Parts: sequence; C-alpha cells; structure tokens
Amino acid sequence: MSVKWEKTGKTTGELTFDISQDEIKTGLDQAFKRVKKNLRVPGFRKGHVSRVIFDQYYGEEALYEDALNMVLPTVYAAAVKEAGIKAVGQPRIEPVSMDKGKDWTMKATVSVEPEVELGDYKGIEVPKQNTRVYAKDIDAELDKRREQNAELVLKKGKAEKGDTVTIDYKGTIDGKPFDGGSADNYSLELGSGTFIPGFEDQLIGHEAGDDVDVVVTFPEDYGAKDLAGKEAHFATKIHEVKSKQLPELDDEFAKDVDDSVETLDELKDKIKKDLKEQKEEAAKDAIQQAAIEGAVDNAKIDEIPDAMIQDDVNTQLNQYLGNMQRQGIDPQTYYKLTNTNEQQLRAQFAKDAAERVKTNLVLEAIVAAEGLEATKEEMDKEIKDLASEYNMDEKTVRATLSDDMLSHDITVRKAMDLITDGAKQVAKSKLKDDKDDKSDK
Repeated sequence: MSVKWEKTGKTTGELTFDISQDEIKTGLDQAFKRVKKNLRVPGFRKGHVSRVIFDQYYGEEALYEDALNMVLPTVYAAAVKEAGIKAVGQPRIEPVSMDKGKDWTMKATVSVEPEVELGDYKGIEVPKQNTRVYAKDIDAELDKRREQNAELVLKKGKAEKGDTVTIDYKGTIDGKPFDGGSADNYSLELGSGTFIPGFEDQLIGHEAGDDVDVVVTFPEDYGAKDLAGKEAHFATKIHEVKSKQLPELDDEFAKDVDDSVETLDELKDKIKKDLKEQKEEAAKDAIQQAAIEGAVDNAKIDEIPDAMIQDDVNTQLNQYLGNMQRQGIDPQTYYKLTNTNEQQLRAQFAKDAAERVKTNLVLEAIVAAEGLEATKEEMDKEIKDLASEYNMDEKTVRATLSDDMLSHDITVRKAMDLITDGAKQVAKSKLKDDKDDKSDK
C-alpha cells in the first residue's frame, strides 16, 4: 500500500493512500451482490442479471460509489496504521482518482492526537493524608447507629423538630385540589426536608388533634411545571406525635447492631478498624488523584482536537446510560425522572471532558515511556473481574473486548499505580510555601 502522511497543523494533516486492484475487485463484487437482487433489466427476471450483462448495460462505474463504501473503512484503518499516526474522530475523505483499471487514490483530512511532552511524574509532592481514627469519629458512628435503631414512642405535648407526626392533608391551589396533593395517615419526620420548604416548620409547636392550615409556595424550579411558583393551602390534621427514643449505649445494644460482637468495647474496636480501613482507602484515592493531577500539570500538550472532546463526552454518556439500563432504567425514563434531556446530560459531561482527555493522554505517554505491558494472565483476570462485576458470561465479555482494549486499560492502571507509588506526602503548609516561592520567582 502506498501511504503518505503530511501534517498541516499541530493536530491535523492529510493522509493520501491507494486502494489496490484486488481491494477494488472485492468491493465491486460485494457492491454487485448488494444491488443485484433489485435489478430490473429487460429480458431477465428480477435479481437474475449476470455481472457481465450488468457491466454492458450500466457500466462498471455504476458500482464505484457502493464499492468504495464497502472497502474504505478497512483500507483507511490499514493506512492509518501504516502511517503510524493516532487518528481521532471521523476523517473527511475525498477521491483523488478512481480511473478504471488503475488503483484508486484517496486523500483524507485527519485529526490526530496531540503530542505530549512529559514532565516530572515520579516523586510528585502531594498533601499528607491523615488516616488516624479519633474518639469523636467512633462516637459519631455509634450515634448514627443509635439513630438507625431508635424507636418512635407516642408523645404528649407539642411537636418539635426531629419528632415524627402522623397526618392527613388535603392540598388546594386557588381552592381546587391537585394531583398528589392529598394523603391520609402519612408519617412525616419534622425537619427531614421531605416536603416543600416551609411545610414541616408550620407543624412544629402543634400537638395531636390539632388542625393546621399550612400555606406554602412551590419552588420556581419544582419538577411539576403546573405547580411551580404557585401558592398552595394544605388542610392538615395531626393524629399523633412521636419522638425518637434512642437505645442505651451498652453491651446489649452492641449485640443488637452487630452479631459478631459481645460487648460495647468490642463494637468500638471493630468500628475503629473499619474506619481506619475507610480512611486509608480514601487517603490512597486522594494521593492518586493529586499525584496524577501533578503529572498532568507538569506535562506539555498541544491543542486538543474537538473530536477527542466529543468522543470522551459520547463515552461518558454511553457508560452512564448503560449503568442506568443495567438497573432497569431506560434513557427516556431517566430523563423523565430527573426532568432533564440528553443535551443537558452531554453539557454536564462536557465540563470536565478536556481534563479527562489530557489525563488519559499523559497516562498513555507514561505507558509508552516506561514500556508498560499487559500479560495474558492479567488480561484473563480482567475478563473474569468484568464478568463477575456485570454478572455476565466470560465468553460474552471476551467477545466484546479486543486485546488492545484490555491492554490499554491494564497498562493505564499500571501507569496510575506507578505515579501514586512514587508520590511523596508532604505537609500542606510545605506545599503552600513551595508554591509561594515559585510565584515569587
């Protein structure tokens, strides 16, 4: 194959390549099979015209456009590979020559990945992480578990914030009821923020048996457009007021909330261990994020083609909606539930797209610089892990992923680990001093 690559800009260029006679013949044969079944030629039954008759009647050139479409994707991919470029997005391809009996010549206007000049990516200084578990952390976790196991007991007297009331309510706007505005024996925790702002506050200070006329205004951005910004009256009857009764913090409580312990001290020890693991995992994530951000900041990258930004947005969108569908929520249902649309979701992902693209480019450059590779054992494990995560058959997962895709994901993670493992934790004040010193120079 004759291939010529000529840069016309930092991330653009023209790729000229030939389509051989053998490839053209293959394309013409495929194109003829496609159109043959619908051909009508006088003297022949529909779909029974030979290639020779077709060429005599219409001319071989009538198949050129279809033939080109048949072979172009494969030939273009081979040309890109031979030119040694990393093309992104869709090229604009125009024929240079398509003469009968000769190789065809094509010219593609192509966007390519920008060049990356790596800076320091080992020994990146990151904020020191504190993984110590304090007594107040353990107390907070115990308080949360007491709240989760609290009992509601009937209360005499006025309702306070944190109490739960059982109510009937009937809502009206301009004297007319509206959908979803009424309920009987509804259990509502005051201060939970479950209802429209102001509703719960107006029940505080009342007691069982009281009738309360609650007046609120729906927010301007309320999901139901027919209610947004309108004033509503809720005729509300309070049946019961209940307060939370927290369990005693003792050995019995410990056994109730965790059957693997016998005493409160054992529960505290277990909570401390769990919190320690959580803090260490959070610290590792924070170090990794800061170290990778440092490596990206230290690198120099040419202007990123818009095609790469759009590819990233498409990937993020497809992954997000795919996760929703695995939970049984199709895109249209998701948009309805969230009162959004595809354009808004795309705009959300577009905000950080450039940074994600830059990060991936730097990580790929580090993979190349370090000669990182994925072994067969690592790729097999990746398949097993993905199959387990998505509850799919390993063969099905394998069929959807090429070796290049698997290798890319594995080696990029290795690059992330390399950056993270080499990071140096320093006090935040020291980091600030270093930045101040640099800004003064």
